[in-house]
Amino acid sequence: MSIKFQYNKISQQRLKKQLDIRLRALPTLQSKEAALRVEVKNAKDRMNELEQQLNEQMKTYEDMVRLWSEFDKDLVTVREVKLSSKKIAGTKTPVLEDVEFDIKDFSLYNKPSWFLEGVQVLESMARIGIEREVFRQKMHLLDYARKKTTQKVNLYEKVQIPEYQDAINKIKRFLEDQENLSKSAQKIVKKRHEQNQ
Repeated sequence: MSIKFQYNKISQQRLKKQLDIRLRALPTLQSKEAALRVEVKNAKDRMNELEQQLNEQMKTYEDMVRLWSEFDKDLVTVREVKLSSKKIAGTKTPVLEDVEFDIKDFSLYNKPSWFLEGVQVLESMARIGIEREVFRQKMHLLDYARKKTTQKVNLYEKVQIPEYQDAINKIKRFLEDQENLSKSAQKIVKKRHEQNQ
């Protein structure tokens, strides 16, 4: 991107304003990028932690695989996942408020005694799985915002600010050269005028 400008003071002032805007915005953008980087790491760590919890819970009940074939999978269903949103560094992210389950009635006399524990296990695993997905989505949203902010920081730092500074210097040199030429021309005219008198 090349900045278009004219070699005059008005153009120079306009470029200075644009440069000042970018110089003032840069520290804010850098802080936002750092905050997003930390939040992405935290979300990723929490997601991995939940993944590990889920795997550990699944391993705990692996020895009961034969029993799970007797379990009625329609007993427990997720009725509602309540989410809210929270802004982190200007980015809306999901927050898990609650998970509500529907549990069908079943007879404790006709079903094995461990069915009640099985319902609790399924609820716990479903809650962990849903929370893990919420953190995965949060991580992706924050990472996308971080990438966009990094692009803007790089655009300002490496492209726009140097280009504006370069353009301002070119205009400044041009105006100084014009002023020197004008003064030189005035001196020449003055000398000729004095010689003619």
